[in-house]
Amino acid sequence: MTRPERSEFLVIGGGIGGLTAALALARAGRPVRVLERAARFGEIGAGLQVAPNASRVLDRLGVLPDVTRDAFFPRRLVLGDAMTGEPITVLETGDAFLERFGYRYFVTHRADLHRAIQTACEDSGLVELLPSKHVVRVEPREGGALAVCADGTEYETAALVAADGLHSTTGDMLIDDGGPVDSGYVAYRGTVPVEALAEHGGLREPDGMVIWAGPSLHLVQYPVRRGELVNQVATFDTRRYPSEEDIGCQIERVFERTCAAVAHGVGLMDHSRRWPMVDRAPAAGWTSGSITLIGDAAHPMLQYLAQGACQAIEDSVVLADSVTAHPGDVHAAFAAYEALRFPRTSRVQTTARTWGDILHVDGVSAMMRSALLSPRAGDDFDIVDWLYGYDPTSLAREQQLTR
Repeated sequence: MTRPERSEFLVIGGGIGGLTAALALARAGRPVRVLERAARFGEIGAGLQVAPNASRVLDRLGVLPDVTRDAFFPRRLVLGDAMTGEPITVLETGDAFLERFGYRYFVTHRADLHRAIQTACEDSGLVELLPSKHVVRVEPREGGALAVCADGTEYETAALVAADGLHSTTGDMLIDDGGPVDSGYVAYRGTVPVEALAEHGGLREPDGMVIWAGPSLHLVQYPVRRGELVNQVATFDTRRYPSEEDIGCQIERVFERTCAAVAHGVGLMDHSRRWPMVDRAPAAGWTSGSITLIGDAAHPMLQYLAQGACQAIEDSVVLADSVTAHPGDVHAAFAAYEALRFPRTSRVQTTARTWGDILHVDGVSAMMRSALLSPRAGDDFDIVDWLYGYDPTSLAREQQLTR
């Protein structure tokens, strides 16, 4: 019988979270093997928002210049009324934002971010990337863990990191919380040429990003790829807008009473595919001995704070720093990593749910939302200080001081 291949660190999942974890470990001098289910490494999807809390990590890992080469840096984040077309509140993301948080807010294509991290992994000389490796079983072993793939190959490791997303095989083994929770909302995603929006005055905020909020629905619009494309995400609650018609007709009916800019934008989208919006309540227990979880495998969240990828990126350096702070003791390193990350990710998960409720109110509640948010100044950053001001790279120093 062939002995399984062995590695010091094994990462399951070659998405943004898995590759960033691999890169962070490589930057710490650790060799890593990454198993990816798909036939090639890559990222599907369209736009992605990256806040300063993630930029700090990307900068430390040396990939921020490559990630931002074709990125778009909005000057403002606007919350608008999807029904009237009027602005509700603005968060300015220009010079004052940069001074406050050290990094600009930017949006990019998911594939561009993934490609930059993958290239850095390949160039590191410490990361081995193996596609077409669908892990179907993970087993704890003395001194590490074993991953078994659908093609019969087996991989032993001293430390296993599962970054295989919401439906993680390893996550189901570690966390017994009843599984993911369907919010009832669905999202349609895609990009369109910026010229396609010209019929109704073009992109309302050509140098910004807009969230159009309405009753149990919203539309996000922002430029990507140097402003040549517009990423759009249309979301609505299927419980409020049930329908037996095909999904393309349903979304048009849901948004038909919104303002012209929103209705036109939604009409340009591909209506053939949609994604259910699913998360999990915060649940501890990501770690068991030499096995741990990162990203959506550990803490899936709704999209309303645009922090899913950002939190996986934060995870990566805290994981690597915990390994450095506990040399030769993977169990202690992984336990410390979870202890440091769980309070943070739990707050982001629960706050994302709350912001979903705020976005989708109707009637008097919507009037109250506007009355409360409209007077705030665009350079009042108190509401996002806890999120964007967070520095995961400082946790290594805390670990060293407490040992």
